[in-house]
Amino acid sequence: MNISVIGAGNLATSLAPALKAAGHRVLAVCSRTQASAAALAERVGAAACTRPCELPVSDAYIISVTDDALPGIVAELCPLRPESLFLHTAGSMEMDVFRGYAKRYGVLYPMQTFSRKRTLDFSDIPMFVEASDESVLCDVRKLALSLGEHVRELSSEHRLRLHMAAVFSCNFANHCMALADEEMQAAGLDFRLLMPLIRETVGKLEQLSPLEAQTGPAVRGDVKVMRKHEGMLQRPQTQRLYRELSESIRQLNVQKNHPTP
Repeated sequence: MNISVIGAGNLATSLAPALKAAGHRVLAVCSRTQASAAALAERVGAAACTRPCELPVSDAYIISVTDDALPGIVAELCPLRPESLFLHTAGSMEMDVFRGYAKRYGVLYPMQTFSRKRTLDFSDIPMFVEASDESVLCDVRKLALSLGEHVRELSSEHRLRLHMAAVFSCNFANHCMALADEEMQAAGLDFRLLMPLIRETVGKLEQLSPLEAQTGPAVRGDVKVMRKHEGMLQRPQTQRLYRELSESIRQLNVQKNHPTP
């Protein structure tokens, strides 16, 4: 397919090269700034622009921008190319953002955390698709399968719930890592000392449910330890987060051991 990419952020920076590697031709990259558009366009041999109306005629337009920016781009771009396929990549935006603006549209949501400085293998990334009709779904699925084999159809409602779960398991977990790093630095310790623990925390989820894998003072009800930890934290918001997470762990553990009839 001849594809134009709108956006040059973390996801687009990984997706555009993956599209090229899969045999598609990336015709253009559009971003708010010429510098970011040009940087990604150079990697994939594409043209660069800053306005959607400057994009060339393409078989498909993949929009990978913030949720706030998406409706405006849809309203501007879709009426200009009525026969093209339009896709967005957001986990948290409904497919119907295209309704009334495009005839052929859908969603291509790669569920992964993307960073510009890391190159990911899309063959290992689960991709969730949705489309305006069965014919379009066939095209979207074919495009997704050209990137990797883990492709599944998912409604906007279920995709939003999946995205929420991803925020808990990735973004919130990473924030806890950042807080741990802060505490380690305060003690003059290297965060990498925690890496064996972090790897095992994730690794055992291949065999156990998260609830079964939970350990620590909150599960044990070790109030003295928790109070010591809390007293060491200098920022009130971090102390509050420690208390709330510990209470959440305690409550889930109670539910596990004493399920409601």
